[in-house]
Amino acid sequence: MTPSLSLPPLWRAAALLRATADRLERHAAPLVDLGVRLAMAPIFFRSGLQKMSDWPATVFLFEYEYQVPVLPPVLAAALATATELTMPVLLVLGLGTRLAALPLLVMTLVIQFAVGSINPSFYHPQHYLWMVMLTGLVVRGGGTLSLDHLITRRLFRDHRGASPCPSP
Repeated sequence: MTPSLSLPPLWRAAALLRATADRLERHAAPLVDLGVRLAMAPIFFRSGLQKMSDWPATVFLFEYEYQVPVLPPVLAAALATATELTMPVLLVLGLGTRLAALPLLVMTLVIQFAVGSINPSFYHPQHYLWMVMLTGLVVRGGGTLSLDHLITRRLFRDHRGASPCPSP
């Protein structure tokens, strides 16, 4: 068999793979992006609610157990609580997704590596999964099932006269 006879089937296979990848990107990726946002949001939101439910205990933990480097315990507790209560709401809505995921990623990094190095009970393998998921949101954004996408499309259409994402 000569190489020229084997190329057309290879091209057809490559075209079929490309078409399949395009369909997955168009139909499955938005659901994956939404799933990641919806999976990450309650983890942090519940933590923020727990901090709010007993503020003196939260400050005590930041003072004696968490020992976040650089920040005073009360400020660290307030920032962590505010971040955990606001950023998940933005993730669910897909509004400012990249900016909402970034502080949650930083918090996870601090918990895993700074706090976890001081207190090994805060070192958890699941944090690596969270870091990967949050990094994906920072890199990819909220996806097409987000307010970010809706706003971007509307702004682009209003300023350019055409949608940036043509209909399939």
